[in-house]
Amino acid sequence: MKIEKIEVTVFKSTSKKVNDTDGHTHPGPEHEVEEAVLAITDDEGNSGYSFGSPEALRPYIIENFVKKVFLGEDPLDREKLWINLAKWQRGSGANLTDRSLAISEMALWDLVGRAQNTSVWKMLGGYRDKVLAYGSTMCGDEINGGLATPEDYGNFAEWMVKRGYKAIKLHTWMPPVSWAPSVKMDIKACAAVREAVGQDFPLMLDANHWYSRMEALELGKGIQELGYYWYEEPMDEHSTESYRWLASQLDIPIIGPEYAYGKHHTRAEWIASKACDIVRVGVADVGGIGPSIKCAHLAESFNMDCEVHGGGPGNLAVIGGISNTTWYERGLLHPFIDYDEIPNHLNRIIDPMDGDGYIPMPDLPGLGEDINFDYIDDHIASRH
Repeated sequence: MKIEKIEVTVFKSTSKKVNDTDGHTHPGPEHEVEEAVLAITDDEGNSGYSFGSPEALRPYIIENFVKKVFLGEDPLDREKLWINLAKWQRGSGANLTDRSLAISEMALWDLVGRAQNTSVWKMLGGYRDKVLAYGSTMCGDEINGGLATPEDYGNFAEWMVKRGYKAIKLHTWMPPVSWAPSVKMDIKACAAVREAVGQDFPLMLDANHWYSRMEALELGKGIQELGYYWYEEPMDEHSTESYRWLASQLDIPIIGPEYAYGKHHTRAEWIASKACDIVRVGVADVGGIGPSIKCAHLAESFNMDCEVHGGGPGNLAVIGGISNTTWYERGLLHPFIDYDEIPNHLNRIIDPMDGDGYIPMPDLPGLGEDINFDYIDDHIASRH
């Protein structure tokens, strides 16, 4: 097997989600968007696919980095190819991001899985065939009936429990909401959700890194008293020492890092410095499936859980292959968004959830996405 062709197709689609001025996702009117899919094909006619933003897969990235490293190589040599591509990051002028690296690497996994008629989660170890999901909310907003008040969060939590979720994670209010962030309002929202779901239901909070040490401590003590399951990202994660300090002050488990750069190296630093009690990893955060597995086994070596950030086929595959994780993050959820709606480019969603709160591992080879190639071909914006 030798990689013979690498191609990106940018296609038009529709979305009911918008980003605010600070980058947080909220419901919005349906509008046209562009998405992209990377296809890597070998000399035997096998192809692997991975979806991402057109920006992450723009021609400059593909021509100057991905093609230079991948073309003519054996797709089975994923570790070698990943390392050789990652080495380009230092000299890329920050153009080759971990997200671009992850999309490229996932297409390799998908190619080999499809060629061997094997699911990636099986290739990674096949530890489980289903996983419990927690419902992960969007950030708070000022939409009437949305997530504008603590009562809104409580009402939505009741709906999520009825839908089958066995745990809930809140993202609370952030700028540009006029009065946010607010420790006291965060605690009120967390209290409203606790009252709605009862004392024994697992709850988490992702506070989105805007707070100072003392604010983070106040919020942590507040949700600790409410019996929350973990506390996530209340401060800028590039200050490892701040998290070591916070973890030493609280009993509630600190989870991290989520977005701090450095892949598995950064996770090792957090573990060694006792900055977290649960390790956080996501395929897009650390540059791929391979480094995510490294992080999971690193955590396992310290008898620590490794919880996976975000959903999607890559993260689901990682969860299927490791033992020291409990949850799949399903979202982002909002009262005005139908998460179960099938995207235009797929024939079915990758993470259907049953009434008992379980997500089954994909039953298709590779990453398991059932791609609607006809839709993509009918809505092409460009190819490179």
